[in-house]
Amino acid sequence: MTKVLVTGADGFIGSHLTEELVRQGHEVRAFVLYNSFNSWGWLDHCAPDVKGRFEVFAGDIRDPHGVNEAVRGTDAVLHLAALIAIPYSYHSPDTYVDTNIKGTLNVLQAARELGVGRVIHTSTSEVYGTARFVPITEEHPLQGQSPYSATKIAADQLAYSFYSSFNLPVVIARPFNTYGPRQSARAVIPTIITQIASGRRQIRLGAVSPTRDFNFVGDTVRGFVSALNSNLGLGEVVNFGSNFEISIGDTAQLIAEVMNAEIEIVTDEARLRPENSEVERLWADNTKASRLFGWQPGYGGREGFKRGIAETADWFALSGKLMGYKADVYNV
Repeated sequence: MTKVLVTGADGFIGSHLTEELVRQGHEVRAFVLYNSFNSWGWLDHCAPDVKGRFEVFAGDIRDPHGVNEAVRGTDAVLHLAALIAIPYSYHSPDTYVDTNIKGTLNVLQAARELGVGRVIHTSTSEVYGTARFVPITEEHPLQGQSPYSATKIAADQLAYSFYSSFNLPVVIARPFNTYGPRQSARAVIPTIITQIASGRRQIRLGAVSPTRDFNFVGDTVRGFVSALNSNLGLGEVVNFGSNFEISIGDTAQLIAEVMNAEIEIVTDEARLRPENSEVERLWADNTKASRLFGWQPGYGGREGFKRGIAETADWFALSGKLMGYKADVYNV
């Protein structure tokens, strides 16, 4: 049994990952953001079969002393804690530097000092910027088209530097656009689902022409677990994506089809990114993940994406779920 620390365990992907690691028999320490409400984020609503079977550490990824204490005694760290909202990074970039760069440095320093056997660092497809070629391999140039993506590029490079300079056993996992149950309305798929579920038929969106490679959260979680359980990939960047490209506009229409709704898309100027900051195209080459870790998306292609959308919409339809979302407000 491996003792694993998951940072960002209170978030969307982190909570799903925590549950899966518990189910696989790992001893899990879940790092959540300290707050006066003693909220554990989505772990407050974790699946019944894992409730009470993991340790919670409340702290702040920006504090090196707390991070060191959280890492102490663990065999592996899966580092997911980050600020991720792109629009919020436009007006509060300083906090992205502190959280995404300094927070990652704190994790790497602690892991090096304490002799952790494996660190999985979370990157993002946003570091590629608008695709210069498709599908996007791990050799694609990096382009910091938003303060968010710039801080993630810096964090990725820090992670690699600790591998090359100190032989820290780091793998850089680069998931493409993850979606699924529990995702916040900062992301486009929950934005569309919650508007339709709330009875709206004029759906307010930003740009609809950009394409994305959407990755169901269960597939992303399996990617992290496969990287954790392997001896391969040290010092490597590995894409986790579905190898399927679809526009935002077509995504909205597919969601409407799944939810049996007729919709009209209305452009909301507030939701548009600055022209040079918009990432116009993302489409993952996932060959390396298959070769190193034997990973394949379970929700690949249009039919797999439609199935993932249906499962996500079904979750939002559960009693009380919509109450946690403000469909009439643009969530930066």
